[in-house]
Formats: sequence, structure tokens, C-alpha cells
Amino acid sequence: MPLRILIHVQHLLGTGHFRRAAAIGSALAQAGHEVEIVSGGPPLPHPGVGAARLFQLPALRTADSGFATLIDEQGKPIDAAWKNRRRDLLLGRFAALRPDVLITELFPFGRRQLEFELLPLLEAARARSPRPLILCSLRDVLVVPRDANKVTRALERAQTYDRILVHGDPALIDLPSSYPASRTLGERVVYTGYIMAPPSPDPPGEDGREEIVVSSGGGAVGARLLETALAAQALCEPGRRWRFLLGADLPEEARQRLLARRGPRTIVENSRADFAGLLRRCHVSLSQAGYNTVMDILQANTRAVLVPFAGGGETEQAQRAAALAARGWATVLDEARLDAAGLAAALTKAGQRPRPDIATLRRDGATETVRLIGELETERRVS
Repeated sequence: MPLRILIHVQHLLGTGHFRRAAAIGSALAQAGHEVEIVSGGPPLPHPGVGAARLFQLPALRTADSGFATLIDEQGKPIDAAWKNRRRDLLLGRFAALRPDVLITELFPFGRRQLEFELLPLLEAARARSPRPLILCSLRDVLVVPRDANKVTRALERAQTYDRILVHGDPALIDLPSSYPASRTLGERVVYTGYIMAPPSPDPPGEDGREEIVVSSGGGAVGARLLETALAAQALCEPGRRWRFLLGADLPEEARQRLLARRGPRTIVENSRADFAGLLRRCHVSLSQAGYNTVMDILQANTRAVLVPFAGGGETEQAQRAAALAARGWATVLDEARLDAAGLAAALTKAGQRPRPDIATLRRDGATETVRLIGELETERRVS
């Protein structure tokens, strides 16, 4: 039976949260459901939502990697009037769609800054009859707040959800390993497997063939990695081509420095839609360790060096990278010790390793999410 499904997602710094929500929404729409993704982050040029609808709220982002200050499209801190307008728009979309299923991405385990709109949204959902199925969509690794009261509130709110869908494989990383208190949620936590993008077509010509492919996702916090990689190139084997992919959020001054310093065996270009195809062909991938990038690397079975982002007390990428390193699926370099010599050595080491074998990894997350939602809704209607 086709369902009406509303997905709320907010990306504040990178684009990973949106990309994962878009993949879920696209899979649900392909299965015949009416899906609307309500996005609160800056618009993306290629959203990849498939047949799902995308509704853009007034865009919100973080001023820096500390996540302390939220700013609007003009770079101004948001105020109460701005929050009220956005809340009303969101509630209007909920009222218009009358969803059978409501999904909040990350909340209540994160996005506490959005309580001004998410708490009214959840209140509206619980007050409606019949009440929609209420689900939380989570990546594989969470960051535990330093304030224990925030953990308590998150768990109390999670108890009011029908299920917590964790898009990961507990054989690699289970939720309690990053968020120990989640054990109290018991059977509410369900693992879907990792969400991987559909295979992309091969790049044109020889693009990517035996190259070092350097990327940093959206690029907002990737300048140091990119510039260190450019310095490391001179210390690695000569003659190999390097390809630097620059995200849309890379600061312009960093972009200009990279363009000015590139050598004859260096290609510097914007991020590409055929990124996964480049990874399938490359010698080694060098990147941070965000969820979507790591999934692209694993799906391509490519050798990789990961330099996990650790700014603002973030531990998510470091834990994910460590899990891959323990399986022999990646070489990891600590961001705090990042320099050209160490990076060159890591790339040389990674290039001598076999390609990873991920046959045992659960990676059908989008398909399983579709199946689970259908099963949960059927059970609810019967009961």
C-alpha cells in the first residue's frame, strides 16, 4: 500500500546528512510511496532525490566547525522571528501532506538547535488521528554530548519513537560503541545495513585510472588535507597523476592556492557526479572519513588513506576510520599529526595493500529501510 512519508533533514556543515536522507527518500519513492524531503540546509546543485519531492526551508548552517552559532542565507545569526517563520513553514508541509510516516534525521540524538521546529512537529504528529509512524534515521556513529542531561533528554524523547533506524552494520560498529546509553532503547533500535549510492557510470576516457584521487566531501573543513596532499605529492613516486576534487564549500582562498601550486601531473577540479567511478579506477583514494565518502570507497573496493576530521571535539569520523583500519580496509592518519612526510608514507603503504574485501558487510540499507517501513506500518494498521 503506498504511504505518504515526510522526511526532515538538516545539514549544517557537510552534506552527508542530506545525501543519506536523499538516498532513503529516493528508494522509498521508487517503491511507490509519496515522499517529501524537507531540507533545512543550503540547497545543493545535484540533490539526487529521485522521484521524491524536495521542499526547501529557509536555509540554515553553522558559522564554523564549533556548531555554536547558526546563521541564515545572508550569514546573519537567526532570531526568534526567523525561527517562527521556519517552524510555521514546516508545520504547513506536515498539514498539507498528512503523512503516514514521519522521519526525523538525527533528532533526538542531535540537532538540538532545531528544537524550535522539531518539537512542534512531533507534537503535531502525536496529536493527529490516526497518528503517523514516527521514526528516527541515524548514521552508524554518534557523538555523545558532554552534558549528561542532554543524553537523558535524548533517550526520553527516543522512547516516544516507534523505531530508531541505524544505517549501519553492528558487526562493524554497533550504536552502543559510540553512544553507550542507547542500550536502554532495546528493541527500538533496528539496524538497516549501510546505505550506499547506486553505482555511477564509468568516467570518460582514462580519468581516474591508477591515479591518487584526493577529496574532502563538501570541502568546508578540508583545506588542510588538500594542501598537505599537494605538498606530499613531491615526496611520492614520480609520474603518477593526482586528481584533487574540490567541494563547493571549500573556502575560495584555499581553492586559489591549490590552483596556483598545481604541477604538470596534477588535476584540480570541482567535485564530480562520477566520483564513485573515479574511485573504482584509482590507485589510492585520500579523503576524510565521512559516512558517504567511506561508503563510496568501500563500494568501489579501493585502497584508501583516511584522515578523519576531528575539529570541534568531533569523534565520529575517527571511530568509523578505526573500525575500517581494524579490518584492514583502510590506512588511517591522525589529523593532529598530519604533515607531508607522514601522508606520503601512508599513501605509499596503502598503495602496496590489496583492495579491501567487504563481502561480509551489510550494505543494503536503502532497500532494507523500505522493507522495514512497510512492515512496521502493516503491523501498526493490524494492531
